[in-house]
Amino acid sequence: MKTRLEHDLLGEREVPSNVYYGVHTLRALENFPISNIPISNYPNFIKALACVKQACALANHELGLLEDKKTEVIVKACKEIMKGELCEEFVVDVIQGGAGTSTNMNANEVIANRGLEILGFEKGDYKKLHPLEDVNMGQSTNDVYPTAVKVALRFYIDELIQAMEILKIAFAEKAIEFKDVLKMGRTQLQDAVPMTLGQEFSTYAVMLEEDQQRLREGALLIQEINLGATAIGTGINAHPEYANLARKYLSEVTGIEYITAGNLVEATQDVGAFVQLSGVLKRVAVKLSKICSDLRLLSSGPRTGLGEINLPAVQAGSSIMPGKVNPVIPEVVNQIAFLVIGNDVTVSFAAEGGQLQLNAFEPIIAHSLFNSLIYLKNGCLTLAEKCVRGITANKEHLSDMLNKSIGIVTALNPIIGYENASAVAKEAYETGKGVAEIILAKGLLTKEQLDDILKPETLTQPRWIKRK
Repeated sequence: MKTRLEHDLLGEREVPSNVYYGVHTLRALENFPISNIPISNYPNFIKALACVKQACALANHELGLLEDKKTEVIVKACKEIMKGELCEEFVVDVIQGGAGTSTNMNANEVIANRGLEILGFEKGDYKKLHPLEDVNMGQSTNDVYPTAVKVALRFYIDELIQAMEILKIAFAEKAIEFKDVLKMGRTQLQDAVPMTLGQEFSTYAVMLEEDQQRLREGALLIQEINLGATAIGTGINAHPEYANLARKYLSEVTGIEYITAGNLVEATQDVGAFVQLSGVLKRVAVKLSKICSDLRLLSSGPRTGLGEINLPAVQAGSSIMPGKVNPVIPEVVNQIAFLVIGNDVTVSFAAEGGQLQLNAFEPIIAHSLFNSLIYLKNGCLTLAEKCVRGITANKEHLSDMLNKSIGIVTALNPIIGYENASAVAKEAYETGKGVAEIILAKGLLTKEQLDDILKPETLTQPRWIKRK
């Protein structure tokens, strides 16, 4: 393999001549064989790094600190990376020591070497374009890395919100389809009062809509950045006007309005926005898991469970039990939720572990949040496409269970009185007879009265009937 010679403060190293990364990235590859997940596994993060580097170059150019030609090739290289090119050159492990320094070095070297190539020079000829003096001008890992993480998170949040919208619509459509399907509602897994299957499914759509709003609120928090803070927030080695210009260009490049933190020293050490977002993702996960547990329970059986709905059969369920079909799609979303909840614990510990002017554990925070967002997005899309849209109702079974349920007596309580209703419920339980049958036999109501009371619109919405 052909190599080129590069050096850093530790000495010289041979770097493969064909790669765009350099000696700093090479050492990180050797030092962090941890997860075997390179940062290129998160394309939005690579895109975000390029956005930040482009914004910084444009700011330095406007300040007269970076010459035209160097700015031109840095911007060109960044635009290529934003389109997905050279992604495979971002090779450092996502879990790394150094508060993200290896990631920043990887980006600096790839951009510099691609810029050198555009200029017609050999990779590694850093006298012509330097990864630290030019690409990293006025920057530190400590402001570049968290800013890039926030930009990437915003990209991933938008994708998750869109996926949740698709799932929300799927549930809303089912709510309309099932709006006249009566069933027995349950509390503590015991018969409660009647409702419609449509009402049950509408709640899932509302739950998702609420969490979409919480995500939008979380996105606003991560739009406050510390770009221009450099090492610890004092802005050392950056032009006084650099922070504002870099923020302006980053907003233009991404199409998202960013805000420079009011206190950059505080912003450089505080990761509260990440903790807040992680909590929101945990909320989404918990509620999605609850929905999926409901779907599994409602479809249980098919003969010996609740059997109220049918989930689409997507694969055989057993290697030993012929004909068995499992609720595998809700199950996989449950597992995603468990992972996201665990990621929230990781983020909490990493945030608490920060010391003095910097949190060194932002790489594991980023890794956890990226995974949570990506998995939740994929889970929502899979649940909508492979499960919710194909759900059907067992209408006859639901009607039969409703008619046999003792819980229906609650709707009759205001008319026949609590004592009579209790007696009817007791007799129904002891004899197995239906509530309606006993009511008619006792002459407590006429069939016309009973039919009116048991209409869907009466059973499933507020209505007060004065007792005669």
